[in-house]
Amino acid sequence: MEKKRVVVTGLGLISPIGNNVKEFWKSIREGKCGIEKITYFDTTNYKTKLAAEVKNFRPEEYLDKKSAKRLDKFSQFAIIAAKEALQDSNLTPENTDMTRVGAIISSGIGGIETIEEQNRNFLEKGPERVSPMYIPTGIVNMATGNVAITFGIKGESFAMVTACASSTHSIGEAFRMIRHGYQDAMLVGGTEASITPTAIAGFSNLKALSTSQNKARASIPFDKERNGFVMGEGAGVLVLEELEHAKKRNAKIYAEMIGYGASSDAFHITSPLPDGEGGARAMKNAMQDANIKPEEITYINAHGTSTPLNDKCETCAIKTAFGETAKKVMVSSTKGNTGHLLGAAGGIEAIACIKAMEENFIPPTIGYQKKDEECDLDIVPNQGRKVEVRVTMSNSLGFGGHNSSIIFRKI
Repeated sequence: MEKKRVVVTGLGLISPIGNNVKEFWKSIREGKCGIEKITYFDTTNYKTKLAAEVKNFRPEEYLDKKSAKRLDKFSQFAIIAAKEALQDSNLTPENTDMTRVGAIISSGIGGIETIEEQNRNFLEKGPERVSPMYIPTGIVNMATGNVAITFGIKGESFAMVTACASSTHSIGEAFRMIRHGYQDAMLVGGTEASITPTAIAGFSNLKALSTSQNKARASIPFDKERNGFVMGEGAGVLVLEELEHAKKRNAKIYAEMIGYGASSDAFHITSPLPDGEGGARAMKNAMQDANIKPEEITYINAHGTSTPLNDKCETCAIKTAFGETAKKVMVSSTKGNTGHLLGAAGGIEAIACIKAMEENFIPPTIGYQKKDEECDLDIVPNQGRKVEVRVTMSNSLGFGGHNSSIIFRKI
């Protein structure tokens, strides 16, 4: 079967450094950090005090009153990002058969705010006071479900859950669906709203979160003093489309998606393989799928969470996958700007890769001060670079040993 070409025709997001793509990218270029003190709940008894919250978010400004009231925040974020992406792509029922348009809007955790709220109702008031909307509001697939309902997406729609790799797996699987002719277009990416009391407590007790109270030294990927990630929230959604379908309706084409690779560590529930072998296989698989050599890749948006293990292991993985080219390829983590959006991370980071190609600008790894000899890649510290960007890779690694890599090319 002849493989169809897949392009990106729409971008949408809501993030801690901008509530649309234009604001987000301006913040990336300026090296803005979206991390502040947690405002959603009292952190007096918490070791973790900081998070990257979406700023100035009032759902009623984006959604009708009914939707703003009945949807968990993770679904609200998904609808907002999907709306921007669809408007950007001008994909409509008038120019597209919506039964041939699908959606995979993933999340690592789903509606945890709703779960916490209804559990409190149960414990304090009894079973009769649990909302009948508890389940359909909180379950992970409802981001996709609500996006499909809101915008009339009638093709193959579902959610994928691979923890922090969820968005990147979703983009990759949608790419395959279009390439092999199952769909003409897909809304893809992820959403997360996990800055909640139990989520922060759980990740904190796992020793995964930074305990720094200095926002400039909290999310510091590849820095020797890194001590954990900072929780972020938001959503990133892309419109992927078959090339000829996009051309037929005169769509703006941002880039071509050319490769996807995935793998499993089969090692540990939270820790990556120490030598990064699993992540390396995902990257090699993506490059093989794209039929390109390592030296053709200009930039890697690393998973780069700012945890001691992840950044060291991902460095090893890149060295294994890229060989001698690892010394030359530019690598950065935008989690210094946004914190870690868990299942939504790959969505906004794919958008960062596409904007990097569009504007020939490599995003910096901000907040970097102390060199780590074990993380000795060119991580573009603190200042972005104006260079021609032809091909980009985005990596995501998730609890459970899930690894995924995607590759885009300037068209």
